[in-house]
Amino acid sequence: MITSTDALAAACDRLSTSEFVTIDTEFLRETTFWPQLCLIQMASPDLAVIVDPLASGIDLSPFFKLMADTKITKVFHAARQDIEIIFHLGDLIPHPIFDTQIAAMVCGFGDSISYDQLVARITGGRIDKTSRFTDWSRRPLSDTQLEYALADVTHLRDVYLHLKAELEREGRTHWLKEEMDVLESRETYDLHPDDAWKRLRMRVKKPRELAILQTVAAWREREARARDVPRGRVLKDDAIYEIAQQAPKDTEALSRLRTIQRGWERSQAGQAVITAVNEALAIPKDDMPRLERSRAAPEGAGAATELLKVLLKLITEREGVAPKIIANADDLEQIATNGEDADVPALHGWRREMFGDKALDLINGRLALRFKEKRVDTLDIG
Repeated sequence: MITSTDALAAACDRLSTSEFVTIDTEFLRETTFWPQLCLIQMASPDLAVIVDPLASGIDLSPFFKLMADTKITKVFHAARQDIEIIFHLGDLIPHPIFDTQIAAMVCGFGDSISYDQLVARITGGRIDKTSRFTDWSRRPLSDTQLEYALADVTHLRDVYLHLKAELEREGRTHWLKEEMDVLESRETYDLHPDDAWKRLRMRVKKPRELAILQTVAAWREREARARDVPRGRVLKDDAIYEIAQQAPKDTEALSRLRTIQRGWERSQAGQAVITAVNEALAIPKDDMPRLERSRAAPEGAGAATELLKVLLKLITEREGVAPKIIANADDLEQIATNGEDADVPALHGWRREMFGDKALDLINGRLALRFKEKRVDTLDIG
């Protein structure tokens, strides 16, 4: 395990001579807002290393320099959380990147294949999963733990080369680029506290309730970040919903809420929530936020959605692509309801070419589904 800055710099210098580097991280975040980085694993075709970011005095600058090197493809599996850590600690987004989880969906390995299943199908290798739920912050780590951690990046080399070759053979490399653009966007990881309410499942309908929900959610987000604790430790989601609906203007009103622990209303946090509620209530009526009203589904939209599901399954099976990467149930409902005006990924880029245009043809009567020779097929009807 690399435990010094000099050793890390030397390893990164060697890794930087490769066309690609596979990367994985181990972290904890059960008791913190920001993930606590506990281990970094990296591999190139001729080198594999484990870095201990908890080692005394180690400076991760060589690692961040490697992540910023645009000549090297950074390969992850399920990249979002790894990139979030790199973004938070190094203030950068690795580029270019290749996410084997998304590539596997494009190559027809299913909607939710796990990493160990993907390794088994592509390489025939087996990963010992007994160390999966390890406390990676504890030292020393056992040989079994280190072998498990290293396997995440050594097998990933073969997985990456296989998927890359398949994408090139099928002419689908540009499909993956659209997905990587989202993962490489700072907006994906840098959620503004004022937008924190968007994480919540909508249970409010009135403008006043929405204003309170937005204000309290923004306060919770800033508080959780400042204290580096999970959002739920500051204030649970159910409490935010009840506060939005009941609008407690003072300590007594806050104390009567079912979701508020007795005495919490007198705490500094309780007072901050009351202040947030009153700030929201002070917004002029005409300036209150409003949820966009969804367009009423036309008659027959439900049946049309079911037909679109059949079409999606038919096309993705034929093309060898996971349905999830094309459209989900909500997207199909949007297409059935709004047609060309539906703002969904399935009506843009390569997804439209593969599925979207046919979906519009189906709901507009230009395409039919038929059962022929014991299988479903499409029929152009003009």
